[in-house]
Amino acid sequence: MRIAICDDDQLFTEQLIIYLKEFFESKGINCPEILTYNSGEDLLGDDREKDIVFLDIEMPGLSGISTGTELKSRNRNTIIFIITAYTEYLDDAMRFHVFRYLSKPLEKQRLFRNMKDALYVYSISSDKIAIETRQEIFTVHTSDIVLIESLNKKTFVRTLKRDYESVYTITEWAKRLPENCFFQSHRSFIVNFEHISDFDHTLIHLCNRQFSAYLTRRKYTAFKSAYLLYLESVR
Repeated sequence: MRIAICDDDQLFTEQLIIYLKEFFESKGINCPEILTYNSGEDLLGDDREKDIVFLDIEMPGLSGISTGTELKSRNRNTIIFIITAYTEYLDDAMRFHVFRYLSKPLEKQRLFRNMKDALYVYSISSDKIAIETRQEIFTVHTSDIVLIESLNKKTFVRTLKRDYESVYTITEWAKRLPENCFFQSHRSFIVNFEHISDFDHTLIHLCNRQFSAYLTRRKYTAFKSAYLLYLESVR
């Protein structure tokens, strides 16, 4: 997950970062990466994917409305919070499906409640995905995928109902799958958080131990943090 804050008010940005860190700490989760921008042009000029965006309406140059509209055109799943002291912009903001409207000065508990909702939306933003085999193309819900496995130079998509031999490599699958739900635990495995039963420093069990995947030791901390974030988002 990556969070972006776009506001020309430096003091407000610093306060919001403090609140966000407190929110994730209260959930026992490592705070995700937070990017800050002073203008809409700077935000749009950075092509890194942003999952949650806090966007001020009135900024020098490109307005928050125009910036938010462009963000949504690039990725409809981006969760956008509009933050401003000017309520007259609310109707315009709603036109590009803003997630929530927060007023200045920021109320911490209201932010916490809305962040909890945002994490839930983030967790379910994935939908269907195509699995291309040598014979045909199948469409499945991403939630039905248990894991991706690279075995003997072949790539298998293992779902709740059946296995598919995919024409895509595991590296390509890592780019296609939503990172809020999936994690590459090993060079040969990508696992779906939804189906995890238990794990230790070297092995992940899924679907009541019907499936298993290797977990590289150096990825254990990152995997644990990502999994705890996922659990919090679906509570």
